[in-house]
Amino acid sequence: MHAKVKVSAIQMRMSEDKNSNVKKAEQLVKKAAAEGANIILLPELFQTLYFCKDIDEKYFEWAQPLKNNELIQHFAALAKEYHVVILVSYFEKAEKGYFNSLVVVDADGSVMDNYRKTHIPDGPGYEEKFYFAPGDTGFKVYETAYAKIGVGICWDQWFCETARALTLMGAEIIFYPTAIGSEPEIHLDSKEHWQRVQMGHAATNTVPVVAANRTGKERGESCELTFYGSSFITDYTGKIIAEAPRDKEAVIYAEFDLDENAKQREYWGLLKDRRSDMYAKICQE
Repeated sequence: MHAKVKVSAIQMRMSEDKNSNVKKAEQLVKKAAAEGANIILLPELFQTLYFCKDIDEKYFEWAQPLKNNELIQHFAALAKEYHVVILVSYFEKAEKGYFNSLVVVDADGSVMDNYRKTHIPDGPGYEEKFYFAPGDTGFKVYETAYAKIGVGICWDQWFCETARALTLMGAEIIFYPTAIGSEPEIHLDSKEHWQRVQMGHAATNTVPVVAANRTGKERGESCELTFYGSSFITDYTGKIIAEAPRDKEAVIYAEFDLDENAKQREYWGLLKDRRSDMYAKICQE
């Protein structure tokens, strides 16, 4: 692993054409690699429109198994060619049900463990409980060629427990692929809240956070969502050091000195001074 690591987050606008979405994602990955990015984060479910706006069984046809998955194989080949780590979000069809999943592809093209989204939202515009079973993999930290990275998927990023668990498991950077935008029922713009939550995770764990969102309007049968982009990267103090615009596609970057971050994590003592014997309440219903 390398002490200094350059990361990137890709912000995309999706269309009805899956092939076009994949091709665009590929071009943006190549752009990030050309700019020296070592680890590249794509948005949540970037192959398709965000279908969870509606409750419709036809979308289960979009799910694919992990084994021999063409989307994953495509980006695995790209990772190997450019010697980069790529996080690939996909709609998984498994024997035990359907999941909102992610794999990390290492810089040699090897596909690392599958992660299934732990926390599943349910509400107008974001009807994910209809499509996805709660993840059963547990949280995952991956020892990649460049860094130990932790992952969560969208709604996971709102839970302090996700970030703390990943940090305790050794994550040096936390990555969150995301699909978040307007709220069709309460008409609230949650962009600032969304960012502040994750800035807090970075600060309280002394670990940088990288979030990649989609952007643009997507119309469904039941509602229209406007994804507000604003993908961002924080440093270990929670300060935003790179941010994409709300309404444009973009690739953003940041470089981290992992050794320096580790020194700061040790100095601040937020892990070593924990009192786990006092935290039982957290695990109660």
